[in-house]
Formats: sequence, C-alpha cells, structure tokens
Amino acid sequence: MVELFSTNILIGVIIFLSFLLIVSLYFLFKFSIILIRVEDSIESSLDVLDERYKKMTEILEVPVFFDSLEVRNCIAEIKRSRDAILYVANSLTQKNQGANIAIEAKEPKPKEDNDGN
Repeated sequence: MVELFSTNILIGVIIFLSFLLIVSLYFLFKFSIILIRVEDSIESSLDVLDERYKKMTEILEVPVFFDSLEVRNCIAEIKRSRDAILYVANSLTQKNQGANIAIEAKEPKPKEDNDGN
C-alpha cells in the first residue's frame, strides 16, 4: 500500500514537472522569436544610420562659399546631428553597456562682424 501511494506521488510530480517544462519551453521559444525580431530591426536601423552618416559626411565635405551666420549655424547643426547619429550607432553596437561615452561635437564659433556689416 505504501509503495503504491509513493508511486502515485512520483507519477504526479513527474506530470507536474513535465507540464512546467512544456510551459517554460513555450515562453522560451516565444521570447527568442521576439529577440530575433528586435535584433533584425536594430541591424536594419544601423544600416540606415550608416547610410545617413555617410551622406551627411559627403555634404559636410563640400565647401560653402556663402559666409553668413545662419549658414555656419546650419552647418554646425548638421555636424552635431552627424555626431549624434554616430553616438546612437555606437551605443547600439557597444558590447560593454556600462560605459557611456559622450561625444562632444566640435563646432566652430560663429564670427561676429564688428564692422556693422
């Protein structure tokens, strides 16, 4: 009688643990699919950021012949945007997540006209 009782308990425990295993495998599969989709979207976003970074670098290499304060400010904003794109791409691909590197954009200070022109 005791052996039959302990055998039934063992069978119940095995069934319960098997059920828990199936449930955990289901959620493991579900979350792994989510991670794969997130990784794919990050990779495609990084490709877009890389293309935009290259295009902005090409634009910034073109010399500007109009020397006004507004144009220089616009170019400085484009440079800061380019550096921000680089920062985002680096932070997404960085293996050491604890280290946050701040990128300081070196921008030229606008010249002020003291002549009144």
